[in-house]
Amino acid sequence: MNILITGGAGFIGQHLAHALLAQGEKVRILDNFSPQIHFNDELPESLNGRVELIKADVRDREAMKHALVGVDTLVHLAAETGTGQSMYEIERYFSVNVQGTATLIDLLQNDTCGKSLRSIVVASSRAIYGEGAYQCEAHGLVYPHQRQREQMARGQFEPICPQCNARAYLLPTSEIAPFKPMSMYGLTKQVQEQAILLFARTRGINGFGLRYQNVYGPGQSLKNPYTGILAVFSNLARQNQSIEIYEDGLESRDFVYIDDVVEATVRSINYNGVFVGELNVGSGVGTSVMNVAQEIKTFFSSESIIQVTGEFRMGDIRHNIADITKLKDVLDYIPCVLFKQGLSNFLGWAEKQPDEDKSAYLRSVNELAARGLMGKAYTQ
Repeated sequence: MNILITGGAGFIGQHLAHALLAQGEKVRILDNFSPQIHFNDELPESLNGRVELIKADVRDREAMKHALVGVDTLVHLAAETGTGQSMYEIERYFSVNVQGTATLIDLLQNDTCGKSLRSIVVASSRAIYGEGAYQCEAHGLVYPHQRQREQMARGQFEPICPQCNARAYLLPTSEIAPFKPMSMYGLTKQVQEQAILLFARTRGINGFGLRYQNVYGPGQSLKNPYTGILAVFSNLARQNQSIEIYEDGLESRDFVYIDDVVEATVRSINYNGVFVGELNVGSGVGTSVMNVAQEIKTFFSSESIIQVTGEFRMGDIRHNIADITKLKDVLDYIPCVLFKQGLSNFLGWAEKQPDEDKSAYLRSVNELAARGLMGKAYTQ
C-alpha cells in the first residue's frame, strides 16, 4: 500500500511508520515539526531515507495536494493537542484541527489527487465524550454535564447525575455515548472525526475514527508541558522537584500503551471488510493520578514531594475508562500491555533522555491561571 501519515513525525506517527515499513508498505509523512512537540526538525535515523518526508503544515493546500498523489490509505494524525492549552489558544486549535481537516477533505473530494484513496483512519480522542458514562442509583445510565467551578471549589470533584444532582458512579464509556466535549480540544476532535467519517460514507470507502485514550510509551515528547502527565511527572521526579497533583489525586485515566495503539491502527489499515465508524482504543482499566505519581517517584528513587493541592483546571474530566468491546468485535483485538509494564518501559527510556526545562510546566500552569481557567477547593 501507499500510505500517507499526516503528523507522522510525532510520537504515534513514528511508531506507526516503523510498523508499516516492517510489513512492506510505502510510507509518506507530512509533518510541520512543531517546536512545542519536536526536539528538532528531522526524522530519526531509523526512518530517515526509508520514508518520503514532506515538511509542511496540514493547512498548506499545495503541499497537501502533493502529499495525496497516489495514496490509497490515509492516516490523519496531525492535530494540536493539550486540553488545558486549547481553552485559550482557541483560534490555533480550530485552525489546525478543524480547518486543516477541511482542507484535506476538500482536496479529496474536488481534486484528482485523492482519486486512488480507498481507506482513511483518523486519530480521534476520548475527549469527545467529556465525563462519559456513569450510573445513578435513581436514573440508571447517565452522562454527566461538565463539572462546575462552584462544585469543585467546595471539594466536590465527582460528577453528579444531570437529572437529580445525586452522586453518580463511573462506568466504562462505549461508542454509543453522546458527544459532550468539555474542552476546546475535545470539540475540535469531535468535528475532525465526524467530518472524516462523513466523507468516508459519502465516498463509499472505509473510515475508522479511533478514539485513543491516554496514549503513552517510549518516544513520547518530554518537552511539551501541555499534554501527558507521565512526561510531566517524570521530568519533575528526575530533578527532585515537587509533584503537584490536582483535585484530590483520585482522578483517573485509561492509559493505553503505544504498541497497543499501533496494533489497533495497523489492523484498521489492513481491514479487509467494509467499515465506517468509531472505535475506542484503550486498556479498559483506570489508574489514579496519585498512583501514577507514586510509581514514578519510586522508579527514580526520587526525593520529590507529592502534594495534593486541591487545585483544578476548567475543561478537565474526572475519570475515564473505555469500553473496548467494539474494538474486539471489529478488529479482533484487545490491548494487552498492562500499565505497570508499560510504565516501566516508558520510565526506563525517559531515564536515558536529557533533563527538560523544569520551569516549563509551571509556565503552562501560570498561563491557565492568568486566563481564569484554574481554581482551588476551599475548606468550609
